[in-house]
Amino acid sequence: MATEVSDLLPQIDRSALPAHVAIIMDGNGRWARKRGLPRVAGHRAGINAVREVVEGSAELGIPVLTLYAFSVENWKRPRSEVTTLMQLLKEYLNKELENIHRNNIRFRTIGRTDELDASVQAELDKGIAKTSRNSGMIFNVALNYGGRAEIVDAVNRLLRNGGKAAADNGGITEEHFAQYLYTAGQPDPDLLIRTSGELRVSNFLLWQIAYAEIWVTDTLWPDFEKRHLYEAIIAYQKRERRYGGLEPAQMTIEH
Repeated sequence: MATEVSDLLPQIDRSALPAHVAIIMDGNGRWARKRGLPRVAGHRAGINAVREVVEGSAELGIPVLTLYAFSVENWKRPRSEVTTLMQLLKEYLNKELENIHRNNIRFRTIGRTDELDASVQAELDKGIAKTSRNSGMIFNVALNYGGRAEIVDAVNRLLRNGGKAAADNGGITEEHFAQYLYTAGQPDPDLLIRTSGELRVSNFLLWQIAYAEIWVTDTLWPDFEKRHLYEAIIAYQKRERRYGGLEPAQMTIEH
């Protein structure tokens, strides 16, 4: 029997929420195949899970949510599937933008979005502009995104903005480099969620997830609900985060 959201909410410590939750949305194809449906049916069903997670995160007060929607590797998929994914993205924005704006959420994108179709870019730009003055949760959608591509892009931006001079003048720090990432100014993910049971990070936020806690569920993305998000946060809050150090008890020197 599934745990109810009402039973999970009291278990969440609102003072210790992750500053940034990142999610690898996986399993749309398998969800459709289990039902004898085309893959695109799984992608369409996955929109409900996006709505659940955005609403659930905003209601809790999560500062940043990032969803991995389309990777640089996804162009290898059949053209018809890619076209459908882009159409679904536009449909989602058309249907949900007012709700996102009404809930004070800031919509943003990360990735090489300049390589997307002009009609997709127009919808994205509209969403970004409409919500730019909102002060609530930042909702990043990773589109035409790759972790390695992001690092390469950051290096190139750094070089164009006096990177060589900075290197010659004492070197480039991690903090300086992070200013050139797509997520500049945002906290790194504290919690990385992956659906469908796969145990890999799939070239997602490679720099930023260095110390993220990883939570994997066998649940396929279209079946992912608020309760799964809350279960992940509860599990996250039970972990001891040491960032490479030791627990206080382990550092005690016996006399």
